[in-house]
Amino acid sequence: MPFNWMQRFLLVYSGLVTVAFCIGAYFSFEHRSGYATFDRIRVHRIDIVEPNGTPRLILSNRAAYPGSFFHGAEIPRADRRDAAGMLMMNDEGTEDGGFIWGGLTSDGKPMNFSHLSFDQYEQDQTLSLETSLENGERFAGIRLNDVPNIPITPQLMEEYEGLRALPEGSAKDQARAAFSQRYPAGHRRAALERTEDDSVALTLSDTQGRIRLRAMVSADGQPVIEFIDAAGHVTKTLTATSGP
Repeated sequence: MPFNWMQRFLLVYSGLVTVAFCIGAYFSFEHRSGYATFDRIRVHRIDIVEPNGTPRLILSNRAAYPGSFFHGAEIPRADRRDAAGMLMMNDEGTEDGGFIWGGLTSDGKPMNFSHLSFDQYEQDQTLSLETSLENGERFAGIRLNDVPNIPITPQLMEEYEGLRALPEGSAKDQARAAFSQRYPAGHRRAALERTEDDSVALTLSDTQGRIRLRAMVSADGQPVIEFIDAAGHVTKTLTATSGP
């Protein structure tokens, strides 16, 4: 006997239910197992968060790179649109370090940079590793910094961005001096660097950021050790021919 419309409906309906059941069972199994396997993923940005939503790690291309984070809230940063990279946050969702990189050829000249840094709690970087090539000049270095115990809050960042937006002149200079008085900058304490003039040097600084010792090898291969006073004057120099 030919199928009537009711029989056709029941046949289609039972088929759809079977397919839906199979799909649901598959994804239910994937969820229970805690794993999903992909051969390849194409994304612009990945946000890794804790179960409560606290951001911990962001991997992003250049266009979608985030601002900085303070207790889970993102602070807009217009200056963070020049590189792709990775941003790390601590257990409270505050920025804790990052890794950025970039490179291109412009007017026939190659340029590239990479920067890996680790931050003090609610502050700026205390350890960084970086390298760059620009206008034919190469740089590579490891830097250790002291930073103040003043949290970099959204309010501080808003004030800083407002300061940057001021037109150049005496008013901006006065505002910058007042800002620096309330929010003192950090100081570099040590650096091992290969500089643009092809020399390599280890510099050690005091708590005020003043270089007090420099051990270097110049571009022509000459080793030199310099002792420097608080005013920046070289008080003693040791070379290969200095003698005992």
